[in-house]
Amino acid sequence: MAELLDSLSNQTAPPDEILIVDSASDDGTPGLAMERAGVRMIQISRQEFDHGGTRDMAFRACRSPFAVFMTQDALPTDSRCMENLLSPLADDRVAAVCARQIARPEARAAEKAFREFRYPDTSEVWGKEDVPRLGIRSFLLSDSCCVYRRTAYDAVGGFERPIVTNEDMLIAADFLDAGYRLAYQANACVWHSHRYTLRQEYQRNCRIGQFLSRYGHRFGDAGEMGEGIRMAGFVTKKLLAEGKPGEIIPFWLGCAAKILGNRAGKRKSAGGK
Repeated sequence: MAELLDSLSNQTAPPDEILIVDSASDDGTPGLAMERAGVRMIQISRQEFDHGGTRDMAFRACRSPFAVFMTQDALPTDSRCMENLLSPLADDRVAAVCARQIARPEARAAEKAFREFRYPDTSEVWGKEDVPRLGIRSFLLSDSCCVYRRTAYDAVGGFERPIVTNEDMLIAADFLDAGYRLAYQANACVWHSHRYTLRQEYQRNCRIGQFLSRYGHRFGDAGEMGEGIRMAGFVTKKLLAEGKPGEIIPFWLGCAAKILGNRAGKRKSAGGK
């Protein structure tokens, strides 16, 4: 957290205020926040945390016309990240802008390839008319680092709450339905990656399956399976090209855990076992 706060204070467009929502962390975050000028903190219990409700509370506790959501494990790669992230908002039609995520240097090769697939080096702005072309990617904002326009956020009623996961994906659909545009800014970069175990992949995608079972109709015919197959093919080819075939089996085991978790979540939502 200290590294993130230092990076934000050194941005060419530093935030007017920083609000930390701490859900009973044990890493010293409360003490660190108290030591920093201009940093506010809201403390909640872990049981109170809700992906949509907690972020909505934080958003409404700030008064800036734009608000950047960041998770504690994301870190700007340079001092111009925030400046670049904000630039597409010069267009009043743009409701939200998502940053590019680059895997940390110590991340696994498969994780690096996944981030390269999911977050390419080309920026893009799109609207509802582009959904047939982009498919499920039309809705893939990420609150690991994403800025929102307050007037647009208020216009669509904010994040769904309560919600188990993917609040960013659902509000993306709300924005597009309301006629707003979304942006992906490739030169606004953050270090962000994960090292999930198979169990964690299964559990995470079980929640995603529950989410899709309940809200999948909001994304029309944009199914997630086709995008998943393209991702798996890209990562596999990348690993072969880099001479790392030994990474392929663990990667595919992770994919299997995702698929099984996704299906389990959908069955659970449908009342199955």
